Amino acid sequence: METKSIEQRIEELESLVYASKNVLSFEEASKFLNLSKSYLYKLTSAGLIPHYKPQGKMIYFEKSILEEWLRQNPVKTQAQIAQEAQKYLFNRK
Repeated sequence: METKSIEQRIEELESLVYASKNVLSFEEASKFLNLSKSYLYKLTSAGLIPHYKPQGKMIYFEKSILEEWLRQNPVKTQAQIAQEAQKYLFNRK
């Protein structure tokens, strides 16, 4: 039987808590996005990531909006590109 360290168990519990939360604090969002705090701060100060400042100081994030933000620039596979090229060529005829 495999025994887990306390650190591993805490990480698993934290991930379960993040999964159930709708609004994340700055630190939670940093962990959720796997971004350093300094980089996340740069994104917020430049207005490049959606966030909330209810009292002008603390920064919060809506989890579903962060998930959308993560999906904003998908990279197509070679198969998808080839399929789109075939459709384009077929429609030109």
